[in-house]
Amino acid sequence: MILYPTIELQNGRCVSLNRGRLDEPSVWHVDPVETARGFAAAGAQWMQVTDFDAIVGEETSSATVEDIIRGAGIPVQVAGGIRTREHAEEWLNKGAGRVVIGTMATRDPQTVKSLAKFYPDQIVLAVDVWQGQVMSEGWKSSSAFEPEAFIQEFDGVPFAGILVTDIDADVEDNDASLSLVTTLAAASRTPIVASGIVRTTDDIARLKYVSNVGGALVSRSLFRKTIDLAEALEVAQPSADKVAEFI
Repeated sequence: MILYPTIELQNGRCVSLNRGRLDEPSVWHVDPVETARGFAAAGAQWMQVTDFDAIVGEETSSATVEDIIRGAGIPVQVAGGIRTREHAEEWLNKGAGRVVIGTMATRDPQTVKSLAKFYPDQIVLAVDVWQGQVMSEGWKSSSAFEPEAFIQEFDGVPFAGILVTDIDADVEDNDASLSLVTTLAAASRTPIVASGIVRTTDDIARLKYVSNVGGALVSRSLFRKTIDLAEALEVAQPSADKVAEFI
């Protein structure tokens, strides 16, 4: 299972949101590029950058995202406010390893399907779920889709993965629940990446045994230092199968 240590940016600063509110961030006084390099030094294979400014249509953090792409030393998955094909291609041309598409998929699924076929293994579908519905516009608007039906709409599309966020667990800061991820992983032929439910290494240990879960995002726990990245990466590795001994 691949862990994606995640930097969330607002006004060029590393932040975490309190109960999903963009106007009440916790600011972490660390350098974003150095933090990204630290992820690589700890052994991460990938990382994600989520641009909260882009979600509301601003470019305040765009330069910082570019700096991270150039300086991290590992592939960067870019998320936040990517709502047109041109914007997605812009980030890919700037060196992003992958881009995460959510709102555009609820508005214009055909364009997203075409984009994924043109850039196989570089487009990630975001499925943000709150109270049983797929959300869009940075969790502000409820779409007409239920998550399983939404995933089925894109069956066979060559996404790099499907990023599932349990908004209920993330916003309410509840104990991690595997039920949503388990259900959607069973409904998908594309590997699921879990978001919003990893708070301890025990959560990672449980996730890696869920069929068709290929990864998980971890962010706030790293900045709060409730998870050590090197330890978490070790936990995420597949366990060696026991081999019977024969005499």
